[in-house]
Parts: sequence; C-alpha cells; structure tokens
Amino acid sequence: MPKIDAPTVAEHHSRRRQALLSAAATLLADKGLDGVTLAAVGAAAGLARSSVYQYFDSTPALLAAVVEDVIPREIARLNLAVTAAGSPAERLDAFVRATLETAGDPTHTSLGALGHAALPPECMARIHELHDEQRAPLRGVVAELGQPDPELTVQLVMGMVAAAARAVADGQPLERVVDRTLALVHAGLGV
Repeated sequence: MPKIDAPTVAEHHSRRRQALLSAAATLLADKGLDGVTLAAVGAAAGLARSSVYQYFDSTPALLAAVVEDVIPREIARLNLAVTAAGSPAERLDAFVRATLETAGDPTHTSLGALGHAALPPECMARIHELHDEQRAPLRGVVAELGQPDPELTVQLVMGMVAAAARAVADGQPLERVVDRTLALVHAGLGV
C-alpha cells in the first residue's frame, strides 16, 4: 500500500498533481519545451514515471494542465490590478504594468513556446480563449475611452505590449520599458 502524505487520499492526489504541475512549469522555464517529458517531470517531483501516468496520460495533457494552472492565476492578478485602479487611464496603466511585470518570469516566457508545440486542437483553442480573457480588461478600458474600432485598437495595443514584454524578457529594465510603453500607448490613444 503506497504511503499518503496528506490527511485524505483526495488531498494526497491533489498535492501530487500540483507538485507535477510545478515541476513541469519549472522545467519549461529552465529547459524549454523539449525538457518537459513525463519522466523528467516525475523525477523533478520525486515520483516514478509510472506514477505520473496516474495524473497525466501524455506530455501534451500535462502541458495543457500547466496552461490551465498558470494563465488563470496571471489573469486573476491582472484583473485585481486593473480593478484597483481608478480612472480609465489609470486602469490602462495598471493593465500595461501588470502585464509587463510577468514578462520577465521564466515560466510565463516559456509558455509562449507552447504555441509551437504539438498540442491537441482543443488545448490550442483553450490557450486562445485564455489569452482572449486576458485582454478583457483592456477591451473594457478601450471601450470606455470611446476609441474608434475598439477591437483593432486592442490588437494594436497588445502588439505593443507584446513587443515590450519581449524587451523585458531580453533584459531591458522593467521600469524603463513600462515608462516608454505607457508614453507610446498614451500618445496613441490620446490619454
């Protein structure tokens, strides 16, 4: 009988699953997409490869679970930052700043590689849904500012934010990138 390390079997399984997700996210950040295999994740979490299959039947399934674990937490943090701000311009600033603050995080950066992974179509669709959800606060601010063609405006601002995120990931100082990005976004939106 295997030893459980929690008060209940369900909690034991939940802890193990979370340990696997954390190990996969760390491997993704440290070694990239090719470094995430069920065997490597199991070893990093202190589990035998065969035990990993109790939780995930394939590497794509594991990667999909990592996406479902990481991105919603980022979205919640982003929403919290935006809702704590006052005026539309302040919410715009909060959106840009909070988005760029995650840009230097290796796990977030590595999630970008998933777009090139051989993930099932439903997983890719879910990634697109989550990214759309991530843009929702910006969409609201753009609408409130009365910008013409709001969806295109959101796409253009996100393009600038994505370029700024790459600059942060490449080592540019966060505050410098945030300040310059905000100056350009303000000029473009007239705020």
